[in-house]
Amino acid sequence: MSAKLSGIGMTSQRTRVRMVERLRSQGIKDEVVLDAMASVPRHIFVDEALATRAYEDCSLPIGFGQTISNPQTVARMSELLRGGRQLGKVLEIGTGCGYQTAVLARLAQEVYSVERIAPLLMKARGHLREIRAANVKVKHADGSLGLAELGPFDGIIMTAAATHVPEALLSQLAEGGRMVFPIGTGEQRLCLIEHTASEYRQTTLEAVKFVPLLPGLV
Repeated sequence: MSAKLSGIGMTSQRTRVRMVERLRSQGIKDEVVLDAMASVPRHIFVDEALATRAYEDCSLPIGFGQTISNPQTVARMSELLRGGRQLGKVLEIGTGCGYQTAVLARLAQEVYSVERIAPLLMKARGHLREIRAANVKVKHADGSLGLAELGPFDGIIMTAAATHVPEALLSQLAEGGRMVFPIGTGEQRLCLIEHTASEYRQTTLEAVKFVPLLPGLV
C-alpha cells in the first residue's frame, strides 16, 4: 500500500482501527462491514485540507452542496443492506466522492453506482481507481431512474433523501433483496424495504440527515 493510502498520524491505520472500535460501541455488529470500514482509506475521499478529520464521527463537505456521510451512517446502511447475507449485484444511487461505493465494493461481487453531478463522478472514479476497486462501475445518470437494464439487484442503497418510495427502484429489487435509503423532507428517517416472495415489507428506522434526491443531470 502506498504511503498516501496507508496514511500517517490522524490518517493512519491505527486511526481507522479506533474508528472501528467506536462503530462497535455505537451498535454496529456485522464484522464483515467492520472489516470493510477498516480496510478503506477514508481520508483519500475528502479534500486534503480535511483529511485529518476523515475518521471523526461527522459528515464532511465534498463540494457541489454534497457531503460524505459520517462513518456510523455508512456502516449502519451497509449493515442493513447486507442483512447478514452475501451480496451479489448492488446498485448505489449517489456515488458522491465514492467512499460508500468503496465500502460496498468490499461487500458485494458487483457494484453499479450512479451520480448526477459529473465533476463529482470524475473525482470518485479517480479515488476508486486509486484503491483498485475493480468490481465497481460508475455512470453519469439520473439516479431516480436506477439502472433497469442491469437489474434486478440484490441490494439497492440510496445516499440522498427521497420524499416517497421510488417505484422505479423498487421494480429493480430482486426477490429476497433489500433497499436502504433515507426518506422524508423536514424530518428524515432510514427506510428498509425487503422484497419477499409475497410483498415489499417496509420498516422505518432511526433519524438521519441527507441532502435531498434531485432528478436530472449536472
